Amino acid sequence: MKKLFAVASLATLALGLAAASPFADLVAAQKERIAAMKAAPKKRPHVAFVSNGVADFWTIAKAGAIAAGKELGCDVTVEFPGGGLSDQKRMLEDLVTRGIDGISVSPIDPTNQAEVLNMVAEKSLLITNDSDAPKAPRLCYIGMDNYDAGLMCGKLAREGCKGGEVAIFIGRLEQDNAKRRRQGFIDGLLGRTPDATRYDDPSKAIEEAGYVIVGTWTDSFDRAKAKANIEDVMIKHPKLALMTGLFEYNSTLAVEVLKQTGKLGKVQLAAFDEGADVIMAIKEGTVLGTVVQDPYGYGFESVKVLNAMNKGDMSMVPASGILSIPARVIRKADAEAFWKELKARIKAGKEAGGKG
Repeated sequence: MKKLFAVASLATLALGLAAASPFADLVAAQKERIAAMKAAPKKRPHVAFVSNGVADFWTIAKAGAIAAGKELGCDVTVEFPGGGLSDQKRMLEDLVTRGIDGISVSPIDPTNQAEVLNMVAEKSLLITNDSDAPKAPRLCYIGMDNYDAGLMCGKLAREGCKGGEVAIFIGRLEQDNAKRRRQGFIDGLLGRTPDATRYDDPSKAIEEAGYVIVGTWTDSFDRAKAKANIEDVMIKHPKLALMTGLFEYNSTLAVEVLKQTGKLGKVQLAAFDEGADVIMAIKEGTVLGTVVQDPYGYGFESVKVLNAMNKGDMSMVPASGILSIPARVIRKADAEAFWKELKARIKAGKEAGGKG
């Protein structure tokens, strides 16, 4: 019996190694191609930046990507998938067919995109931004730690709202960044000891530390549905004390609905990202604040890293494979300076021009 168990264990281990080898092989193959480029660097690489949807956040990222392309002398294509998973898959396949030299993508559902991500790694160079795919053969992830950013948003909410009913609005939960961001928000709001491996069931209410999180509502980037979600929750939960919109447009729509219902500043909002209406409401003191990423930096650094790789240079990629661009909290005192900085970056990107 012991021999049979040992044989079975070895067989399981062998299967595990075999399953892991394609990932390792694809990473190694990309690094070999990069090393070979030291002797024959590409004079003007053509790289691509692919978002996970359509939002003002991604318009800012595009500005960063275009500005980097102009500065570094490489061609840049930017793609915004408006049709979800299938649309992003089609875009990635098309870019590979066109012979693009490197792609930075924010995967919509990395688990179910393994095949297309592997294909990118086989034919081009693959890095991720905004939302990671740690089990895919990507060479680098550029962005923030979404659990930590969620914690920041949860703590912001806890400062401004000491208890009551809470609603969470987010585009989708298939994305790695969405899962981690939501959990961070919950843990920060409830004052828990941070644990990025924790995962509260989105279908169940959470009653803890004086708060009742009544639910999490998703919309798959459908803005009409996103707005309807907020309106419906406010009708069903008239005592709602706090809400958060964990994607850019969720917070923007929350401000719109709160204005329309006369509850802006009465139902508290801990926001995410840098929507214009959100920043204006923060300046007016009717929104607690917002946790902002650096989408401009995501675009700029993505192009910078891919351009370097096409010159045979991997030095920009940390040993961890994560190029961190931390999040920060914008409150009323910071809002005006932040908005001026953001407008200047967008203007610079538009003036640079670009493809896509």
